[in-house]
Amino acid sequence: MNDELRKQLETAINAVPGWSFDTVTVESLDGGVTNSNWLVTHAGTQHVLKLYGAGTDSFINRSISIDAARQAHAMGIGPDVLHYDPANGTEVVEFLTGYQASTNADFARRDFLGNVMDLYAAFHAGAPLAETKDMFAMTDEHIEQARGLGALFPADFPWLAKQYNKARQAFVASGMDLVPCHNDPMPGNFMVKMRDDRIEDMKLIDYEYASNNERAYELGVFLTEVFADEKTLLAMIERYYGEVRPEIVARVTVSRAIADMKWGSWAVQQRQLSDWDFDYQKYGIWKYGRARMMFDDPRWDDWLRTI
Repeated sequence: MNDELRKQLETAINAVPGWSFDTVTVESLDGGVTNSNWLVTHAGTQHVLKLYGAGTDSFINRSISIDAARQAHAMGIGPDVLHYDPANGTEVVEFLTGYQASTNADFARRDFLGNVMDLYAAFHAGAPLAETKDMFAMTDEHIEQARGLGALFPADFPWLAKQYNKARQAFVASGMDLVPCHNDPMPGNFMVKMRDDRIEDMKLIDYEYASNNERAYELGVFLTEVFADEKTLLAMIERYYGEVRPEIVARVTVSRAIADMKWGSWAVQQRQLSDWDFDYQKYGIWKYGRARMMFDDPRWDDWLRTI
């Protein structure tokens, strides 16, 4: 640990009521992409301390994320937020004893996917959040910020943007189904408690991108993240909605492409902001490539009309 990081940690820990840097133990936690996470043990109890990454406040509304996390905790589907200090760029969250972070391997488990659908259904049924930021607003924000930072886009980005805007027109014409959404389905955000190779419980963590958003997008971004095939897509739609109708399938399917445009734009922007040892540009170009495959699908315009 270098002196600068030690000083940042010391300042953050000393700002937590009842804590002192000299009386806690601190261990680094893996898994953070834009923030650094730390396991802090105080008086025999473990907590998770998050230090916000540089520049993240340009696309994360911390107040909304804290409110969403607290709402999820009240529902029993997320950990408790114990301390929030926007001045120091830190928060302290309950450590979920007995739970483990999911991995990409879990994405192949049908029971895992079904549990995620149930978790989303619970969160979506909650009270509206104080901010509405739909999938198009999020994507537009990343694109504009990336342009302002001089990010590198694919050569055919104008064509990608044209297809993206056709999807926007279809959703606007049909009306957006806005509910509280988590918006960030990376594996480590699903914490599971296992018993005899069976998922006993699942909780959702890290509400940094939470907002009121299109319901179908939440399913779409998750199902594209897990590389769901069409049979699995239909099964998860039925699990969540209780039925499978062409317009629902179209909304979720098109949302998968929007999700890749969103996260591709986030990644090329993040490349300009972060010094983390991660190839954001490669990740972003891959996301754009997967969106391109959806736009090239001969059913693309049919899906847009069906929405």
